[in-house]
Amino acid sequence: MYLPKLLPSLRPRLFLAVVFLVLATACTAPRSVIHSGKVTPHGQFKVGFNAGGNLASEPIGELKNITEAAVDALLKQDSVYYGPQIQAATRGAIAYSLDPVGPTFDFYVRYGVLPRVDVGYKYAGGVHVVDAMYQFMGSVGTLTNPGSQRRWSGSVGVQYSGQDSDLLDKLFLSKLSPILEFTATRKDVLVPLVFSRSFGVEEEYGNISFGVAYNHTFIEYGLQPTKLYRKVGGNEVVRLDGLTKSNSFGSFGLFVNAKIGAKRIYLLPALAMYYQNYGTYDLLLGEQYSYAGFTLVPSLGVQIGLGKGKVGRK
Repeated sequence: MYLPKLLPSLRPRLFLAVVFLVLATACTAPRSVIHSGKVTPHGQFKVGFNAGGNLASEPIGELKNITEAAVDALLKQDSVYYGPQIQAATRGAIAYSLDPVGPTFDFYVRYGVLPRVDVGYKYAGGVHVVDAMYQFMGSVGTLTNPGSQRRWSGSVGVQYSGQDSDLLDKLFLSKLSPILEFTATRKDVLVPLVFSRSFGVEEEYGNISFGVAYNHTFIEYGLQPTKLYRKVGGNEVVRLDGLTKSNSFGSFGLFVNAKIGAKRIYLLPALAMYYQNYGTYDLLLGEQYSYAGFTLVPSLGVQIGLGKGKVGRK
């Protein structure tokens, strides 16, 4: 008896759940921060795996305005004309490229190249990520060669990643691919500032870490709608011109993470939150649209320390 009343409230939730699942293989911006204020000790390795998600309010809000029924209805037409459904699909494609929504999975390796510097490589669902961290505060010793007994550490780093976005291959919008021909590429530079408190000497049992992060994104996107038309005047029909545009925007974030374990095997829970004003973007027919919103980046991982390292220094 109550099912008809429940359906309207359930549909948005069901849609978001479906979107989350079908994006399981999507590339997301790698903005999870799992670093400690103490870098990888000189001569040692760290290897690990993380699983999490990228939950961005703006693309979720845009994608819920697109229905598969509307897309199917458009494809049944002899000619496809620019209208509210095409505009919504275009806005959704751009929003997803600005902040891809979906699960995240990554594998990484880090190495301590100097007493206060380590470097890392991460493979995050098709995205290649490189970074380096510099420790400006705290001990740089190892478990076998402890340095000072100070429990607080601090470090700052820089991370670079680049990726292509193939949104229309991930959703039912792939049916519109011959019409919109949407493409996008992006590059991200992340700068985290990390402070941590050691559990035991030289993080023997882990740490608790927190800090701030700034991410800058450079994006280029294009629309080449070879099969999309608009009516001019009476019965005259013209094909829409395509466009290629570029933009950039900054994201400001806070994060907290922990490393819990012993004997070089640790569990790493982490949470980061970002706010970004993505800016204003050109659509077809000279239209523009502005985006802004919050993003949550939770993750849970496992990390293993390898190697004896070199003699620690104070």
